[in-house]
Amino acid sequence: MKFSELGIIDPILRSLDKLNYHTPTEIQEKAIPIVLKRKDVLGSAQTGTGKTAAFAIPIIQLIHLIDNKTQGHKPSLRALIVTPTRELAIQIDENINTYAENTIVKNTVIFGGVKQHKQVERLKRGVHILVATPGRLLDLIDQGYISLNDLKIFVLDEADRMLDMGFIHDIRKLLKILPKKKQSLFFSATMPDNIIKLSDQILYQPTQIAVSPVSSTAETIQQYLYYTNKNKKRDLLLHILDDDRMNQVLIFSRTKHGADKLSRFLKKNNIGSQAIHGDKAQNQRQKALKQFKEGKVKVLVATDIAARGIDIDKLQFVINYDIPNEPESYVHRIGRSGRAGEDGIAISICEPEENAYVKDIQKLIKMKIDVINDHPYPQTDKPMTAAEKKEWNKEKQRRKQEFFASRKKSRRNR
Repeated sequence: MKFSELGIIDPILRSLDKLNYHTPTEIQEKAIPIVLKRKDVLGSAQTGTGKTAAFAIPIIQLIHLIDNKTQGHKPSLRALIVTPTRELAIQIDENINTYAENTIVKNTVIFGGVKQHKQVERLKRGVHILVATPGRLLDLIDQGYISLNDLKIFVLDEADRMLDMGFIHDIRKLLKILPKKKQSLFFSATMPDNIIKLSDQILYQPTQIAVSPVSSTAETIQQYLYYTNKNKKRDLLLHILDDDRMNQVLIFSRTKHGADKLSRFLKKNNIGSQAIHGDKAQNQRQKALKQFKEGKVKVLVATDIAARGIDIDKLQFVINYDIPNEPESYVHRIGRSGRAGEDGIAISICEPEENAYVKDIQKLIKMKIDVINDHPYPQTDKPMTAAEKKEWNKEKQRRKQEFFASRKKSRRNR
């Protein structure tokens, strides 16, 4: 099937043709006709299958056809897209810009972490589509800069991550002020029970679309697993990165501190690297992402939340330096590669304490990950028992108390 067979209007088809988009992905093929019929949608598809275009393209078309007669007047807000992170919001807005190039549709994006002045000025000029993160959205609604009176379409994107990040109270507050009569689209990579319950509050007789088994990984991604010891992880990482094919690699760290630390280590070993996480200023994050996209740095080290908005065409390599303790996060992480039918390679480096996490991941994705045994840093240590872990935590706490006590004593002696 071609995009031209989905009932998409010529101005949008020209934009898609310019991008060399001719054949829709499965989620796009199923969702676009339903959205164009103005029905509610409950969509489930793994990361990287083209969910953004699946809702953005028909929304642009509906608004273009509705508001075409009022061209020249200040646009009214017709569609609101809420998403959890700044990076993802920016990415969606950029995609809409591209798809809507030949239409009358005006759009913008708002998010926290930066001054609101420029965002407010853009809103004052009027937009048809607003992409927003929850906190800044509610703030500007409270200040009177955003009116939802003319809203026709509401999209909640990456709903599972929205709940993981603690936005449930913001979402409930937003639901109370949204117009009752509207078309609602609900997209999520995973569909646990709490997501289903939330969708019941938002959607009216929705059409359910699941383009692949829930929480599965894309077939285009080859997955490999290296077992090693904790103190050899960095050495193994350098061994893996010593491959001429790896000119652009996204590496996942569990913590912000860990991302910074790993990035500094790579730089010391002459590997161009930048870290991206929630403690970085917005301009720092955008600069790091731009350098990575343009190939100025080989490696981008990211935390789960910061990486959710990273959408890079033909990104092939993803490395889990830290195995996620939530198996669903593994699906999101490796979904950064192998996007929209492209090939991808996901590598995970597992230390003994993470062995249990690997078992949970394999149970979720219903497949065994290929283990690479032929490497110079094999895993020889055994995971700590529960009793050993308890004692170790006590020892860490004791050392921490001693450290702060010595610092306090040192200050008094100055």
